[in-house]
Amino acid sequence: MKRSPWRHRVAHAMSAALLVAAGMVTVLNADPARALDNGVARTPPLGWNSWNTFGCNINETLIRQMTDAMVSSGMRDAGYQYVVVDDCWMNPNRDSAGNLQGDPGRFPSGMKALGDYIHARGLKFGIYQAPLTETCAQYFNSYPGSTGALGHEEQDARQFAAWGVDYLKYDWCSPSGTMDDQVRTFAKMRDALRATGRPIVYSINSNSIHDKTGPRRNWGDVSNMWRTTEDITNKWDTGQTNGYPMGIQNIVNVTVPLASYAKPGSFNDMDMLEVGRGGMNDTEMRSHFALWAIMASPLIAGNDLRNMDAATQAILKNPNLIAINQDPLGYQARQVSNDGTRRILSKTLSSNQVAVALFNQGSSPTTISTDRWAVGGLEGVDITVRDAWTNANVPTSDGKFSATVPAHGTAVYVVKGSGFPTTTTTTTTTTTTTTSTTPDPGGSCRVTSTVNAWNTGLTSDTTITNTGSAPISGWSLAFTLPGGQTITSGWNASYSPTSGQVTARNASYNADIAPGASVSIGFQANHTGNTDKPSSYTLNGATCTTA
Repeated sequence: MKRSPWRHRVAHAMSAALLVAAGMVTVLNADPARALDNGVARTPPLGWNSWNTFGCNINETLIRQMTDAMVSSGMRDAGYQYVVVDDCWMNPNRDSAGNLQGDPGRFPSGMKALGDYIHARGLKFGIYQAPLTETCAQYFNSYPGSTGALGHEEQDARQFAAWGVDYLKYDWCSPSGTMDDQVRTFAKMRDALRATGRPIVYSINSNSIHDKTGPRRNWGDVSNMWRTTEDITNKWDTGQTNGYPMGIQNIVNVTVPLASYAKPGSFNDMDMLEVGRGGMNDTEMRSHFALWAIMASPLIAGNDLRNMDAATQAILKNPNLIAINQDPLGYQARQVSNDGTRRILSKTLSSNQVAVALFNQGSSPTTISTDRWAVGGLEGVDITVRDAWTNANVPTSDGKFSATVPAHGTAVYVVKGSGFPTTTTTTTTTTTTTTSTTPDPGGSCRVTSTVNAWNTGLTSDTTITNTGSAPISGWSLAFTLPGGQTITSGWNASYSPTSGQVTARNASYNADIAPGASVSIGFQANHTGNTDKPSSYTLNGATCTTA
């Protein structure tokens, strides 16, 4: 929960300074001990949240307008899915049965109707709640009532599922409670959500008005995403170590050492994006988004989507940075080097690729250099380096490359080993030529698939490997879903139809598969009891071996 000025005035009893280092990370088991395995957030969630711009000034009309703007602006088509209604949506009083209710003045149609509106536009519905007796706004007397979830965890989870909620933001807002208390309390809602049978992304914040426990343990056994720091503000550097408010650079400093925690289904949350909200120059805005992307943070926009300028849209919809963020391996970039000014981060991607960020934390331009060996082992002798901002290939010399990076700037490159297919920009012409390369028949492709199932849902992760001698340019993977399974969403491919005999077709950024290279795709599906994976696959008409 981002603070308003009234919250900033509250004196903290807890120390705001924490030393974040790998050797000081404490690992506690959730009680009851159960790893979170709910099948959602296999890549970092992308969406929009109401708090950064609007705080408590929200209503049904505003959220519907933001939903429509998500579509009309192209944000949905760029990959953004979740429309998250933050604090101050609820009636200050539960009903006679103890159920949560939408505020009748703000949301007269009710929360289910709002969720239906969001779903009808191909988006997903997110909502806010707090684990103790009050939400953050109620704790600071900015909103009436006392409608926190304490003692109502199962009831609230069932209510959210009935409303069609797809994402829950759960915000600790109290100075009380040890980290063990927090783990147990957050785990109650984790288990309550799981018991509903509905796939709901579980997002937690353990840091508000509290000793900063976010960076002190791996919360992946409790939630899909967890805040690593105090609340963000639209400033580059506030001088905070981990206290309110946190600037962009401050959050990066805390979160870099936590890279080992990130994996599909579990991500360090660096807080909602400030892109498009002023307070920083364009270079800093671009760095903000690039660093969140390469560090596998959820990308939750916080600006007014109805009036974005061209620069804001170009940042938020950058396809290369979104692809880096959404890579199915789910890795967070790790630090290669840092001399106090020049920082290099490297993120392993699928298909023999590495994303590299050259981050200038200084106050003047500087040249930052690195090489293929420093950023990670890449197969093949040659490399190609592509600029994620311009999409242009950049020159290399003996595997080395460099950039002059402006103050507070971040250059991002995608480095590929031998056989790297460059991404091209296409334009409409009067003549259209369609070509496709079919792999050598029989044994020229291999498919590995794993299924993770729960109550009525499952996720399937599939890796396609080109085992032939020729590159594949444009692909479609055909398979038959077992009876009772229906695809509800997918990643890194488009799926049609959603049941029966299905064809998965490449995305723009993974159309080419070099010999020996692989691409990873996946989907989420509902099932009626049969959780088997497909028994066979054909790639561009050729039967693949399966593993």
